[in-house]
Amino acid sequence: MAKDGKKAKKAGGANKRAAASLDPVAREYTVNLHKRLHGIKFKGRAPRAVKEIKAFAAKAMRTKDVRLDAGLNKAVWAKGIRNVPFRLRIVVERRRNDDEDAKEPVYSYVTVAGDQATKGKGTVKVETA
Repeated sequence: MAKDGKKAKKAGGANKRAAASLDPVAREYTVNLHKRLHGIKFKGRAPRAVKEIKAFAAKAMRTKDVRLDAGLNKAVWAKGIRNVPFRLRIVVERRRNDDEDAKEPVYSYVTVAGDQATKGKGTVKVETA
């Protein structure tokens, strides 16, 4: 605390964070769908998994606009509506929005990772082309 009893503000903390959240970046995550779908009825598991992946990507990339790749949707639904994979390895990219009418300057694009092995893998920054 400052001497006069007020908290000192950090210089540029919020502005740096806001500017950094607009930078294009790609990261690879493991999403544990098993814990997110615990207690969900069978006919709602695959649709809920898609919603949970969207919510995860929105939180991770700090964007409201999240778009899923068709290949990711196929990976979720591969074993049917009931038997969703326990874990999925996904790549989340923050991209600039070229649409002039868009409310947000960036959006998240989620694809399924090529390697689905999850043991010992955490969050990895992916090189974008």
